[in-house]
Amino acid sequence: MSLSNEERKAIVEYRIEKAMVSLKDTKDIAALGKWSLAANRLYYALYYAATALLINDGHFTRTHSGMISMMSLHYVQKGVLTKEDGKLIKRIFDLRQESDYDDFIDADEDDIKLYLPLVANLVNTIVLLIK
Repeated sequence: MSLSNEERKAIVEYRIEKAMVSLKDTKDIAALGKWSLAANRLYYALYYAATALLINDGHFTRTHSGMISMMSLHYVQKGVLTKEDGKLIKRIFDLRQESDYDDFIDADEDDIKLYLPLVANLVNTIVLLIK
């Protein structure tokens, strides 16, 4: 994918904004006790931030598993992000997949309370890497 600098910057800024809105949505939805929906928004906060970083650095992916792989390849394996960050990305993806698609498996309050601050921290770290 070929983007001009202005296009790239606009997409990156848009995805960062979507990440921040998704984090806020996660908190609002969690306050209603809708844990699986909160898990979905939590994942998308991370997804939008991660894809903003990838696009900012000229890496493009069309799939969620591609995003996970590219984050590992370009940031975790190179020490820009920690191995724990890489595991968190994969865990949040799995939580969202399970909550959205698996029968009788739902995220719960403990999941969201555990992962929300970790994801918020990682999203903020990613935003700092972009800037």
